[in-house]
Amino acid sequence: MAYLVARETEADLAGGPSAQGGEPPRRSPLSRALGHFGDWLRLHQKLIRRVQWVVVFAYLLLVAVPAFLPLPERTAHIWTNLTLFAQFAFWGVWWPFVLLSMVLVGRTWCGVFCPEGALTEIVSRHGRGLAVPRWVTWKFWPFVAFVCTTIYGQMISVYQYPKPALLILGGSTAGAIAIGYLYGRNKRVWCRYLCPVNGVFGLLAKLAPVHFRVDEEAWSRSRHAHNAGVRRVNCAPLVPLRLMKGNHDCHMCGRCSGFRDAIELAPRSPNQEIVEVAGAAPKPVETLLIVFGLMGVAAGAFHWGASPWYVEIKQDLATWLIDSGVMWPLQASAPWWIFTNYPDVNDQLTLLDGAVLIFYIAATAVAIGALVSACLYAATRSLGAYASERYHHLAQSLIPIAACGVFLGLSMTTVSLLRAEGVSFAFLSLLRAGLLGGAALWSIVLAWGIAGRWTKSPLRRFAATAGAGLAASIGVFSWALLFWIW
Repeated sequence: MAYLVARETEADLAGGPSAQGGEPPRRSPLSRALGHFGDWLRLHQKLIRRVQWVVVFAYLLLVAVPAFLPLPERTAHIWTNLTLFAQFAFWGVWWPFVLLSMVLVGRTWCGVFCPEGALTEIVSRHGRGLAVPRWVTWKFWPFVAFVCTTIYGQMISVYQYPKPALLILGGSTAGAIAIGYLYGRNKRVWCRYLCPVNGVFGLLAKLAPVHFRVDEEAWSRSRHAHNAGVRRVNCAPLVPLRLMKGNHDCHMCGRCSGFRDAIELAPRSPNQEIVEVAGAAPKPVETLLIVFGLMGVAAGAFHWGASPWYVEIKQDLATWLIDSGVMWPLQASAPWWIFTNYPDVNDQLTLLDGAVLIFYIAATAVAIGALVSACLYAATRSLGAYASERYHHLAQSLIPIAACGVFLGLSMTTVSLLRAEGVSFAFLSLLRAGLLGGAALWSIVLAWGIAGRWTKSPLRRFAATAGAGLAASIGVFSWALLFWIW
């Protein structure tokens, strides 16, 4: 794969008017402030690298050390026990609020703070620099990696114990380092193609109200400008800068700010990328990730521990096995790195428990995914003859409700850990209901905008929006089961 190299003229670096001359267009105070901040990021890359090293050392400390310490006693507290502190830091703060940051400021976490991104880029600077092979760029990795990591995390109780956290997070970091050493030169090949949360982060970043905007006219004018005194711009996540239309792949690092006097950090409507951009190049893998991944697998992963259906299925199977004289699935357990196995704290999954867990998550994903897909199909047909482009575009409207569900699921760990410390949440149910309702409404607004791109008929537009709204309501109901019904 050829590496992306961008160049910038001296006039670009000075931030002056375009090569054609004339005064730049008037901008709002917010636009000017964001533009200056984007330039600040470009000019302070050394400071960003220092911040990344601080995050790397903190990350390695909190991932590695607790795995070799005894499990915390019942009387331990977050502020007195490193294991509990690391659990709260990763699963109570880091994961839910990194997801939230994607919606607010795009993939700034990836470009400025992420330890895996920093390590894979640093290693690739001194690695072998091989061409990226075809298997790495397989387009379904975002879905497969998310599903496998999510299910495996539940099998070994990654949110509860430090060894599983080291295995999954540390394994991901080791993979990032290995890929960085082998492929690319000063690039983030791991982040672009193989990171287990790359697809999720890319979807959520589409909702961000800021982005690095590319002015195609200014870019074209700069091609005819004098190219003396150029500098190189390294886009580590391999984004083709001139063709960049949104936030999906951009890491918001600011390195390209001011490039050719055509790229700047700017405000935008949170709906713009999904309504106006996503339909131009539909990606089936994103639909899979939204419908069967975020709305299906994630719901099943958070449901099973509280689901009466899980208990009923397990009891029925146990009764059948006992009646058949087959006892080993009820008695045998696997090592902790296959199924949860901590006898000292009376937390073990038998082979039957683990098998039913996997089945439950898979069945939940299939059931929710099938229902949501049927609603999207009906919405698509209401716009006219079926077209896959319309179907995948309408699926993008479900990103808010899908993201909200995952955020609420992850925040359950935040709530449970803080409750153990005596923190009360008087308005928790109201807050959850408000977030789910707001996310569903946002999905409906997006569906209305998307339908308007495909039809001029108000009736067809309303019908398509209703179908997508019904799909969003399935997402709401799946989380209502967990929070208020069971």
